[in-house]
Amino acid sequence: MATEFPFLTAERYFSFPSAEKSSKEGIVAIGGNLSPGMLLSAYRQGIFPWYSEGDPILWWSPHPRFVLDPSDHHMSRSLARFLRKRPFTFSVDRAFDRVIRLCATVSRHGQVGTWITSEMESAYVELHELGHAHSIEVWWKGRLVGGLYGICVGTVVAGESMFSLVDNASKAALAVLASALARRHGALIDCQVRTDHLAAAGAVFIPRRRYLDILKAGLIARPLDDLWRPETRIDEALDARLAQSAARRAGRRSKSGIADSTANH
Repeated sequence: MATEFPFLTAERYFSFPSAEKSSKEGIVAIGGNLSPGMLLSAYRQGIFPWYSEGDPILWWSPHPRFVLDPSDHHMSRSLARFLRKRPFTFSVDRAFDRVIRLCATVSRHGQVGTWITSEMESAYVELHELGHAHSIEVWWKGRLVGGLYGICVGTVVAGESMFSLVDNASKAALAVLASALARRHGALIDCQVRTDHLAAAGAVFIPRRRYLDILKAGLIARPLDDLWRPETRIDEALDARLAQSAARRAGRRSKSGIADSTANH
């Protein structure tokens, strides 16, 4: 699994060992660097870095792969009811450096420390400055209270991490992203590692081969560039989705009322 890793600018490409030759755990290669070209090459081949501070970089392509089809995103009734009250405002790429910093530092139940090393943080901030890494921010009364960040690879978004300082903030960020991607025919959100939160939102395991095929198709499809423009109202699709679900429920209640009225006559 020994591999030579050159330092690459964003325009250059590096061929990783085949994911099919990964270890049982899904490790494709060990070592190297987090230069822009190396990271972008990895994501375009369905590979991502994941390691701890002080350890060599581990490059992963797990089988099976945990993913979320944006059109299959599940939003609980309680979350939908909460979001209809419009407690939050949302933005795109307004505070990427703050989002990744908070993802690295906000404590999570059952998690000790962080896998977002200082080296990774610097590398992804550079990718953001180059236009490849993006964030969605959740604001409450002018305060940044939640968000997520990831890498856009064609029509696939490789979700890296999310954080929440108040209830429902990270769930709202995911709902915003999934709704916006579904409207734009985004292929997948690559969740990489299973969590109960993501499973409840509709994420499932799929075979690695299927993931790689979807990624390959996504790389040649129409890109999602408009999603990441500063002027984009990222929550517009979520608002439409919430309005549609409310209308459907109102329709069901109306039909139920008519049925009850008919039965009483």
